[in-house]
Amino acid sequence: MTEPPPAGRQDATPGRPAEVPPACPPHDVPSAADLVAAVREFLSGEVLPALEGRTAFHTRVAVNVLGMVEREIRLGPAQAEAHAARLAALGVTGDAALAAAIREGRLDGDPATAAALVAAVRDKLLVANPGYLGEAQ
Repeated sequence: MTEPPPAGRQDATPGRPAEVPPACPPHDVPSAADLVAAVREFLSGEVLPALEGRTAFHTRVAVNVLGMVEREIRLGPAQAEAHAARLAALGVTGDAALAAAIREGRLDGDPATAAALVAAVRDKLLVANPGYLGEAQ
């Protein structure tokens, strides 16, 4: 099985931040994200090449899901903090309140609203499928 990357290693994996966060106390290295990455790399590098048909397809799906989980573990906390700050700057407390404010026209003409929505969609794509962002990453 592929060894998980050491904490703090520079990595060029798409959708993965350059700095790998350390394990979260009281847990040691490898972190949950490192373990997910190791399983993903094992499935894609060792298992998938030996499979065919439906099983290969489902393994590719599992590899993609593990990539999403890994990216959410790594990116999620910072994205959640930035999202909360953007919502607070708009004067709303959550996504439901943002939707209500937009429906009611309270944020019409505010360029910060469009910027917050674009940033939220970009963050979602960075987790779900960073390839969709192309060069915009």
